[in-house]
Amino acid sequence: MNILFNFKFALVLSLNLILILGCKPNTTDTAAAPKGPNIGGFEMPRGLISKTNKHTEGYVFFNTLLSDTTYLVNKEGRVVHTWHSEYGPAGFTYLMDNGNLIRGGRDPQNTVFDGGGQGGVIQEINWDSEIVWEYKFSDDSHMSHHDIAIMPNGNMLAISWESKTKEEAAKAGRNPEQTPEAGLWPDMVVEIQPKGKNEGTIVWEWHLWDHLVQNHDPEKANFGEPVNHPELLNINIGDQIPDSVSIEDLNKKRARNNANTNDTPENQGSDLYHINAINYNPELDQIALSSPNLNEIFVIDHSTTTAEAASHLGGRWGKGGDILFRWGNPQNYERGDSSHQVLGGQHDVRWVRNNENQLKNLMVFNNFIPLNKGGYSAVIEITPPLSDKGYDIIEQKAYGPFIPSWQYISNDTTSFFAPFISGAHRLQNGNTFITEGPKGRYFEVNDEGTV
Repeated sequence: MNILFNFKFALVLSLNLILILGCKPNTTDTAAAPKGPNIGGFEMPRGLISKTNKHTEGYVFFNTLLSDTTYLVNKEGRVVHTWHSEYGPAGFTYLMDNGNLIRGGRDPQNTVFDGGGQGGVIQEINWDSEIVWEYKFSDDSHMSHHDIAIMPNGNMLAISWESKTKEEAAKAGRNPEQTPEAGLWPDMVVEIQPKGKNEGTIVWEWHLWDHLVQNHDPEKANFGEPVNHPELLNINIGDQIPDSVSIEDLNKKRARNNANTNDTPENQGSDLYHINAINYNPELDQIALSSPNLNEIFVIDHSTTTAEAASHLGGRWGKGGDILFRWGNPQNYERGDSSHQVLGGQHDVRWVRNNENQLKNLMVFNNFIPLNKGGYSAVIEITPPLSDKGYDIIEQKAYGPFIPSWQYISNDTTSFFAPFISGAHRLQNGNTFITEGPKGRYFEVNDEGTV
């Protein structure tokens, strides 16, 4: 995670991501360094690289992928403060107005869920690394992961997995041949109201499982044609189940990544959608979500009751918990093909203000550009087709827009490439602060894309 802000503990903007610092090549022979895009930043200098008089004053706030430490550094690159936790990170860390952190932690006792960004623990930690509040949303049936959104009232919206058996998936219309033995882990969103020092109340929830469509089996639930239901998710899209993997291969993976995981041969592919970011819009009372596995971002309504969120009616926009807007890969609802895919493994979707100062645009870190063989990344801002009645869409056509409102791509394209993690956020002065995660690189660009 990183954040550029004016100090005095006033939170201006936050960026939910994790990154790796100080990556080293696997060989001491520099002649054998990887060719092509330098994804890991091998042999690149560290520390402050450049600084002009046009940069935005502030500090950078971040945590790293495999550490229990969160850092605050100044614009000279010097560490000015650190926070520590007993848990390894679970993707998100936010700095509050009072100097406390809201931080995700990985529950070491949960042996079910796996997939990167796994968490289960949410903590509030003060300036001296003392726990002010801790809440666990983790058991055999569900686990929070990747990201939360802190609401103006202090409640938190948390992305979570929930467990569905192979039999439940079949009843919902999932192709059994593409269902892991451990079943599926579809995503849900819970709104948590903090209480006391280690309690929380779930005051609202939304389940993706309630908003599915499938044309695989007319005898099963959710049957219909996806092309006629862009407001629903086709339960049979997503990556194919990986080829069988052995315990030995998984142990090698654990050793290589220096991490304990809950990978098993039976749960390969269970994390079907892998939603990795959530952002709340208080002006529209809407939630933005990002699914890198589907190469698509979604918007849902938060103004519903929990009962309405499980249905197709109700709320400010009249659609219950159905998808209000989706963008990035229209082949997911059969209104386009691979040539229409725009997003690739994206992260960090967030609402940003448009030219009329309305919080209606969406920005996302697009990790890789589809159909590009060389590989490069982009930061994309779009203006969704929102009217007073909702998000406009033409029958049998995909959601627009078809051209971004703004984007950043490096002039040579290849020097800016982060195929995983990473993110970006808009600063108050209109500049954009970007993290190229695998390199551990932070940089700021203006509206013209100048660093």
